[in-house]
Amino acid sequence: MGANGSSYPHSCSPRIGGNTQTQQTFIGTSSYSQQGYGWESKLYSLEHGHERPADRKKKSLGLATLKRRFIKRRKSSRSADHARQMRELLSGWDVRDTNALAEEYEGTAALKELSFQASLARAEAPSLQRDLAALYQHKYCTDVDLIFQGTCFPAHRAILAARCPFFKTLLSSSPGYGAEVLMDVDTAGIDVPMFSALLHYLYTGEFGVGGAEDSRLQNVDVLVQLSEEFGTPNSLEADMKGLFDYMCYYDALLSFSSDSEMIDGSNERGAVEDLRAHKAILSARSPFFRNLLQRRIRTGEEMTERTLQTPTRIVLDESIIPRKYVQVILHCMYTDVVDLGLVLRGSPSSCSLGEVQALVSGCRGASTRTEEAMELYHIALFLEFSMLAQGRKPSAHGHGESNQRSV
Repeated sequence: MGANGSSYPHSCSPRIGGNTQTQQTFIGTSSYSQQGYGWESKLYSLEHGHERPADRKKKSLGLATLKRRFIKRRKSSRSADHARQMRELLSGWDVRDTNALAEEYEGTAALKELSFQASLARAEAPSLQRDLAALYQHKYCTDVDLIFQGTCFPAHRAILAARCPFFKTLLSSSPGYGAEVLMDVDTAGIDVPMFSALLHYLYTGEFGVGGAEDSRLQNVDVLVQLSEEFGTPNSLEADMKGLFDYMCYYDALLSFSSDSEMIDGSNERGAVEDLRAHKAILSARSPFFRNLLQRRIRTGEEMTERTLQTPTRIVLDESIIPRKYVQVILHCMYTDVVDLGLVLRGSPSSCSLGEVQALVSGCRGASTRTEEAMELYHIALFLEFSMLAQGRKPSAHGHGESNQRSV
């Protein structure tokens, strides 16, 4: 009889067959039986300590699985081996070019961190929706009074007409500043708080929070009845863009004069350069315009204009606010979007004080977009119109981006 070495997994000797006198060496201990040369598997590896074969098999299977996972992960990341791609890119570069690239990356990272810290340090610019909510609450420059169940609601006809077909038809039959319009609502269950919530929705595009009237307005049946009577408005952004494009019910005119014309008290360029606007929007978006218009009300000039049914003329110093930027400013007031494509170029009347001085010195060329953006930023600070300084650029589809950016 012979002992086959392959039957013993812990054997250190080669495979042996047949009868042999060669002594086999084992690491560990063995117990022989009287009837043969079979022995129990009590051999232990010095490398793994006192570890049974079944335990070591489990561990080997676990290590194999982990190895396969690592291999799979490395294969999946080969397509995004940025280090290898960077080495291939820089393999033929000069040391100075590589240092310049490293400095560029470092500068970009520092600028990104600085921009992030600056955005945290400054207050967020109030949006159009937020400013219109404040306008409805504080009733700046109202031009129509809605009377509902004995309660007066001062409002702005331009906003209501732009937002609601029902009010557009109703207010067309009641022209004139300060007209009183009696409201007759057919929808059942509409009381004074619900009517106020409805007006708030027309100004802001959303219902308020927390009120009982708001929960009732969110009832589907009530909304269906109101939409049948008042019509369904578009989004706030779309309706305000339409108000900017057509300027329905405008009640303000923006005129421009140079320093010499303001001293002489004349404006020889005529009304052709006047730009239409709404006092409600000017007051809501800019504390500068709001204080200017409130001062006119205190001095009685507003009452004279209402009596004569004439729009309010606001004369701006063109050396401080150049006319070429006014379309950009107004567009941002109505839409929250800063569009430098609206800057008027090539107009002889669109010169700021800095441009005039540069033209006299003979060293003035065409303004770059960066120079225009910086000048708009200073105008925004003067008008206290933070959205213009932190506004959004127009996207490819004509809508503003979701995040705010400094111009």
